[in-house]
Amino acid sequence: MLRGNYTVKIDNKGRIKMPAAYRRYIDEHYGAEFYITSLTGECARLYPMQEWLNIEEKLQSRGTMDMAVRKFLDRTNYYGQLAEMDSQGRILIHPLLRSSAQLSGDVAILGYLQYLEVWELDKFTVRLESQPYTAEDAASLAQLGV
Repeated sequence: MLRGNYTVKIDNKGRIKMPAAYRRYIDEHYGAEFYITSLTGECARLYPMQEWLNIEEKLQSRGTMDMAVRKFLDRTNYYGQLAEMDSQGRILIHPLLRSSAQLSGDVAILGYLQYLEVWELDKFTVRLESQPYTAEDAASLAQLGV
């Protein structure tokens, strides 16, 4: 599982260096290929290619005439590009998404079990503060036994 948070810098070419803990897990379970995309343009989602293929298989079962599938694909295709982690553990976030998500300088890389999200560090902190964890959230998770 991809979990936790690491702060890294985006270099002047738009690459992030994958934190060692994530890199080990990715090397062991997935390989170097990723689909990098976003739903809103606020952050970058880095899907190991196998995880992205699983999503595509689910979407394909409903077809592209389904409007929710269509909207999802519109956004993930607009922001999306294939990428490969290089031998030094760096991965390029393409310019359109980097600009939209304002990714420069320090960024947070967060694990969301099967994929990673990359956020501009200050923007993510504001997001945490503006969306507090509530009693309703706790109740919903309690139904899962969490």
